[in-house]
Amino acid sequence: MRRYDTVIFDLDGTLLNTLEDLCGSVNFALEGAGMPGRTLEEIRGFVGNGVRRLMELAADGMDQGFEEVFQTFREHYALHCNDRTRPYPHIPELLSELKRRGYRMAIVSNKYYDAVQELNQLYFGEFIPVAIGEKEGICRKPAPDTLEEALRRLGSSRERSVYVGDSEVDIETARNAGMDCIAVTWGFRNREEQKRAGGRVFADHPMDILTLIGEA
Repeated sequence: MRRYDTVIFDLDGTLLNTLEDLCGSVNFALEGAGMPGRTLEEIRGFVGNGVRRLMELAADGMDQGFEEVFQTFREHYALHCNDRTRPYPHIPELLSELKRRGYRMAIVSNKYYDAVQELNQLYFGEFIPVAIGEKEGICRKPAPDTLEEALRRLGSSRERSVYVGDSEVDIETARNAGMDCIAVTWGFRNREEQKRAGGRVFADHPMDILTLIGEA
């Protein structure tokens, strides 16, 4: 019997390179408020805990008017979330092969719900039927709630499932859900950062995941 029958993915930094579009929307909002913009590397370090936390970190030191700036970011990103965003190389091939082999798949992200739905349908809808983002009524990662909701929708068990992500938040989320985790090294955090967060199993290339789940 296979060790796993379900693979659940983070979105940003795992399946999709969204950094440039996030950076563009953050800087549009900051500059509109008369604040200096942030570099791509700064944004890389800020992502992982949802877009509100991203903007809180980017607008560090802002005493008043944050809600307006945050709303400007959300509106801009809703229109521009796919300007430069693309799947990482070989991700479509990986998902196609996992589907061919009968794996259940889902996305669990701290990106807000509507953007997760839009991007999943655009890029991965033929492979991934369940995509969960941040919304009211369910705790975001690193709480296990969104992973547990994905398992419920898929009819899967945590014992037969693995979570694939790129950040310390993903590693902690899998731990909190009692699930195994594969940390990918092509995303927003490097291997050393992942190791410090408790990561133990690493994929340097998307197709490595097939080997790590015992399917090579």
